[in-house]
Amino acid sequence: MAEQKSSWVLMVTAQTPTNIAVIKYWGKRDETLILPINDSISVTLDPSHLCTTTTVAVSPQFTHDRMWLNAKEISLSGGRYQNCLREIRSRASDVEDEKKGIKIAKEDWDNLHFHIASYNNFPTAAGLASSAAGFACLVYSLAKLMNVKEDSGQLSAIARQGSGSACRSLYGGFVKWIMGKDDKGADSIAVQLVDENHWDELVILIAVVSSRQKETSSTSGMRETVETSPLVLHRAKEVVPKRVIEMEEAIKSRDFPAFARLTCSDSNQFHAVCLDTSPPIFYMNDTSHRIISCVEKWNRSEGTPQVAYTFDAGPNAVLIARNRKTAALLLQRLLFYFPPQSDADLSSYIVGDKSILKDAGIQDLKDVEALPPPPEIKDNIPTQKYKGDVSYFICTRPGRGPVLLTDESQALLNPETGLPK
Repeated sequence: MAEQKSSWVLMVTAQTPTNIAVIKYWGKRDETLILPINDSISVTLDPSHLCTTTTVAVSPQFTHDRMWLNAKEISLSGGRYQNCLREIRSRASDVEDEKKGIKIAKEDWDNLHFHIASYNNFPTAAGLASSAAGFACLVYSLAKLMNVKEDSGQLSAIARQGSGSACRSLYGGFVKWIMGKDDKGADSIAVQLVDENHWDELVILIAVVSSRQKETSSTSGMRETVETSPLVLHRAKEVVPKRVIEMEEAIKSRDFPAFARLTCSDSNQFHAVCLDTSPPIFYMNDTSHRIISCVEKWNRSEGTPQVAYTFDAGPNAVLIARNRKTAALLLQRLLFYFPPQSDADLSSYIVGDKSILKDAGIQDLKDVEALPPPPEIKDNIPTQKYKGDVSYFICTRPGRGPVLLTDESQALLNPETGLPK
């Protein structure tokens, strides 16, 4: 490396999806290594609607590791960042960029520093698994920059040490995080159950009830639950192992009624465990409960589930519809109960795959106001509407795993200076 001019910057940019658990991870048996007390299963969301983009750069002119999240510089001194950086650095290989005339030997990586810029195209720390996408993207992009040879499963064990659910964002489709038995966590990795094309008729609507940062972080919430809830131990030992087997079967056979029953039950039990914590943790709010009630009434009136709901550690509802036609009917119901404010712009109230509006027969706010009450509502009960209680809706679907972005214009750092653009 000595014979090269010292002003070079080598960069990699990657995009990683977020994921939403349908069998929940809640509780660790090892806080440092982030080893869970049960297996979990998630669906990866389409990164064109929900993702983290990360650019990592290395240069001999960088004096220390630095990171910017959503354009604000943040500290990298936390144990979780340090664990990921240490694990990736220890697996680095030789790197050569002939075009730029750069050669980095394996042993040089210990003396080089990184600049990292990361951007989420969705709210951070609001219960939409931003830390999962963030740490997965950090590990994936650093691994590409440093020519790390490990496969996605082995990389998932590193991402896990940043944020538990990050290990599941290294794959698309439906993913299982195996809790493992090894004390050092070697077998606590993510595996892909099926890819994003296996069940591609599913449509996912997310009701963003609040994009505010949550009062109780997942980390402290889990710790308090494990310390104080008798129910969580029963859940991890008796309930989840059976559900995981049933859920794998439902996904593989595309059995939506079984999938919906398991998804809703597991979400409700996760929040029951939060209530069983001392002091109790409230992640859902009145709007969350009203959305559950709306879905339950519709599912019961149809005699078979049309929609599954699941809530992570926050009030936002993730609603999984069995197909596009059902998703359009779901959107009609959601807009009937939770219309936008009168001065709202419909195109910013429904984001992601906006073509769902056309499927639902909605072009403007007048169409929303003209929506009839859902048929499952009893005629003699006056219906209340909750205008403004939902911030916006995201329409998405199951999506692919991480990818490299080769177009330099998508990089978040300047290729000359390695500083944010």
